[in-house]
Amino acid sequence: MTRRLHQFIGAGLAGSALILAGCAAPQDGGDDEGATTGGAVPAAQATSAEDFGGMEALIAAAQEEGTLNVIALPPDWANYGEIIETFAAKYDIEVNSAQPDASSQEEINAADQLRGTDRAPDVFDLGQAVALANTDMFAPYKVETWDTIPDEFKAPDGLWVNDYGGFMSIGYDSAKVPEVTAVDDLLGEGFRGMVALNGDPTQAGAAFSGVMMAAIARGGSADDIAPGVQFFQELNDAGNFLPVDPTPATVESGQTPVVIDWDYLNAALAKNIPTWTVVVPENAAVAGYYFQAINADAPHPAAARLWQEFLYSDEGQNLWLKGGARPVRAEAMAEAGTIDQELFDALPPVVGDPVIPTPEQTETAAAYLAENWSMVVG
Repeated sequence: MTRRLHQFIGAGLAGSALILAGCAAPQDGGDDEGATTGGAVPAAQATSAEDFGGMEALIAAAQEEGTLNVIALPPDWANYGEIIETFAAKYDIEVNSAQPDASSQEEINAADQLRGTDRAPDVFDLGQAVALANTDMFAPYKVETWDTIPDEFKAPDGLWVNDYGGFMSIGYDSAKVPEVTAVDDLLGEGFRGMVALNGDPTQAGAAFSGVMMAAIARGGSADDIAPGVQFFQELNDAGNFLPVDPTPATVESGQTPVVIDWDYLNAALAKNIPTWTVVVPENAAVAGYYFQAINADAPHPAAARLWQEFLYSDEGQNLWLKGGARPVRAEAMAEAGTIDQELFDALPPVVGDPVIPTPEQTETAAAYLAENWSMVVG
């Protein structure tokens, strides 16, 4: 299934590199460029481990900084809790994890508000719409495994790289609500006050893709998200839409018995709720990757770059896979025999032709949501 995800997402993102190549020039990391590398290049200007004199020198520089600031990484999101703990223990670097439940836009807002301080985020993990709108805040960097990342999933200069992906899904507690096989089922009487969307679609990537899923299920397309907004308006009018950001706690308590979210997040909930069921609508299989980037004004530029190296190593990629997400290097690792094959084979099947909005389609959809989503929730 990862091969299918790559195939269809690749078609959607193939134009990203050309579009983004002219969006932003390499950044110098602001006034405080941090420690110098072994080659006397400021760490904030390093574009590869070679600029430090190799991985060992990069590790030493990051350990000298001693700290990494991350933001908007819930520990139960794609196994980020274990990823953070493993990185911290492996390199003896303290990881400050701020606002774990923040949206992609709130990551950018925090970076703006904390610019120039040692509390600013060093790295970003962003949904596509927010990432493409803020490339001027990123610093280019190419990890050692760069050549094994498909070209369609990275900016050619290393300004951003896709990290992990999945499919938009409907998760529900079969002990509390009727069976769900399609998006329109959620309009039924048995779902009154029970359907939650993970976030605000004008700010959060998961929610954006949830509205896109509804749009495609309702006859729309990646070019036309309006039917998705109309669906949520109907869901709200029927009294079924629950304006609560779902978390494992709200699901386990029964507050949010239906959740529209990425399949790997919904699948994780089944570990504690035996009756939790996950469905990727056959007529609306919306796929997507998140974007990883380094903050050009990172207060710990060496640690930020070491974090990227870890995430795109076989170890880091398998940790995302352990969380049910599809790592961007999955195919290359499968061919090399370095992927966790049992976890890889256990990824849930997806029926239908996956859809992924292109950068242009995302920009158009985001603009429509900015103008019209308030009619749903307001």
